[in-house]
Amino acid sequence: MRRDPRRLLLPALALVLALLAGCSSAPTDNATRNPGDHVTAGEAAVLANLLHRNFEQGGADFEETAPYGEGTVLKLTGTVDFLSSVGRAQAVTTFSDGRPPESRTVFFTTKDIWFGDVPGLSAALTADGLPAATYMRRPLAPVAGSGQGQLVDVLAQLVLNLSARSSDDPKAFQKGNYTWLGQRSIDGRLATDFTLASGAKVAVSSDKTLLQYVTALPGQNFEVTITLPAHGRRTVDLPAATDTVSATDHPDVAAKVGV
Repeated sequence: MRRDPRRLLLPALALVLALLAGCSSAPTDNATRNPGDHVTAGEAAVLANLLHRNFEQGGADFEETAPYGEGTVLKLTGTVDFLSSVGRAQAVTTFSDGRPPESRTVFFTTKDIWFGDVPGLSAALTADGLPAATYMRRPLAPVAGSGQGQLVDVLAQLVLNLSARSSDDPKAFQKGNYTWLGQRSIDGRLATDFTLASGAKVAVSSDKTLLQYVTALPGQNFEVTITLPAHGRRTVDLPAATDTVSATDHPDVAAKVGV
C-alpha cells in the first residue's frame, strides 16, 4: 500500500496451500507426545480434510498480519466467503516512527481487487473529467509463475486459498514430514500446533477447524500470520460498478493515486 515501502514487490509465489494441517483436541494414537513427533493416523485424517472443512463452513472472519519492514506492519481485518471466493477487509499499515497509520478498504476475488479510501482519488478523477467514484478496481497482481505482486495482493490470495472443494488424501500427510508441536491458547481457544512439510505452521482448534496459519514468503525475512477467529457462512457484496473506476481503463489516474 506504500511505495517504497508503500508498494512491496515479492518474488514468484505459488499459492497452493493444500498442505495445511490440523488435529483433534488430543492425540489419539499415543498417550505421550513430544514436540517434533510425526502426526498420528487420526491427525493425518484431519489434515486431509482441513481446507475442505473451511469450504463446508462457508466462510470466516480473518485477521492477517505481515511485518514487512522495520517497525512497519500491514494488517488485514475482514471477512471471506469461501463458497464464492470473495473477501472484504480493512487494510491498515502502521509505523513505529510516529507516522499516522494508513488505511484502505479492500475487496477482492480471485481475479480483481478494489481499493477504497484512496487519498487523491476524487481529485484525480475530476482532473481527468471522469465521474466520481469511491473505489478503484484493478486485476489482482500475479504472484505465481514468472509474475510479481504487491503485498496486499499476496495477502488476499493467501486468504482465498485457505479453502478447497474436496479433501486431500490422508496418506500424503502420513508419509510426509508433518510434525506435532504441542498445544496452546489463541485468543482464549485451545489449539494444537503443527509444522508442515513446507515449514509453515498451523494451529487447529478442538472442533477441527483451522484457527491460525503462519508462513514465510519466499525471498522475504518476515512471516505472514492468518488467524480465523470465527467460521460460518459469510456474504460479501462487491462495490457497485457505478461506484467503481477501472485502473486498467484509466492507468494515468491509477498512477497518480498509487493503485
